[in-house]
Amino acid sequence: MAGKKYREAAKNIDPDKHYQLEEALKLVAANQVAKFDETVELAVRLNVDPRQADQNVRGTVVLPNGTGKVSRVLVLAKGDKEREAREAGADFVGGEDLIKKIQEENWLDFDRVIATPDIMGAVGRIGKILGPRGLMPNPRVGTVTFDIAKAVGEVKAGKVDYRVDKAGVVHARIGKISFGEQKLVQNAHALIDAVVRAKPSSAKGNYVTSVAVSSTMGPGVRIDPASATRVADAAA
Repeated sequence: MAGKKYREAAKNIDPDKHYQLEEALKLVAANQVAKFDETVELAVRLNVDPRQADQNVRGTVVLPNGTGKVSRVLVLAKGDKEREAREAGADFVGGEDLIKKIQEENWLDFDRVIATPDIMGAVGRIGKILGPRGLMPNPRVGTVTFDIAKAVGEVKAGKVDYRVDKAGVVHARIGKISFGEQKLVQNAHALIDAVVRAKPSSAKGNYVTSVAVSSTMGPGVRIDPASATRVADAAA
């Protein structure tokens, strides 16, 4: 059963109305439930069939105002690339030693993993540990690369991975309530723009079918898809 604060907050939101993006984010901030600085998450439902390989929408975007979370970055590399990773600000750097630590101790004190292509053969041994947690390095999202400095810098700056789930929905955090309306709107548009640009050529009809925003503990607010995608449409 929903708590009293949640029920009170929900009274201020019309569940049948589709709000403009800016108005929706104002409502989320005004109806914060928890005492801590809640994370704001966007949910974008797409008219795609994720079971089809060519419609499995996935990508990354660097949010202009970051996410409000400082990610702990693990870099798996060899030789000079280890030094490059340390200089770029990676939290943990190593090769076979850290792969063994993950494999034998189930060590997972990190949020993102970046690896150079020449060590991916060894990284494959811990795929069953990293994969289910969404931590496996992948060239499609820029986490398998020799450009370690750039990859670490982007993650630290607020790079977000997004991927459509089995229900056809992309979920991604766009910041904290403390960011304020303007920064959240900018981040929301950046994410939606990236998702719109990732539209598969095989996707037919109305691509973005619904959008909603919510905070960690607060009620969801439905958004008019047209107001959320207008920036991306104008740039297309």
